[in-house]
Amino acid sequence: MSVVETHDATAMTLTESAARKVNALLTEEGNPQLSLRVYVTGGGCSGFQYGFSFDENINDDDTVVSHDGARLLVDSLSIQYLAGASVDYEEGLQGARFSVHNPMASTTCGCGMSFTI
Repeated sequence: MSVVETHDATAMTLTESAARKVNALLTEEGNPQLSLRVYVTGGGCSGFQYGFSFDENINDDDTVVSHDGARLLVDSLSIQYLAGASVDYEEGLQGARFSVHNPMASTTCGCGMSFTI
């Protein structure tokens, strides 16, 4: 039996804009089992970088944050770098993208996808 760790949304948040976009993409894809996954990897111009993907699987060690029917998944290694962060969806002159607003990041690069703690 699989045990999925679910945390209160105070650990991380998914903004209203991000939840709307996730739900729209799931409707477009026709697969309600998909969740937005955010993760942290080494690299990028500031040391760590954020990554996003859609995932059908919820792993045993994932943190699950839900907002208005949209699910955000974070693996156990990434959550330590994302405590208190929020995932947003932004549309602007630089295009449309999911972004992370991370209070633990001491510096970020110009594109906002790379950070240092």
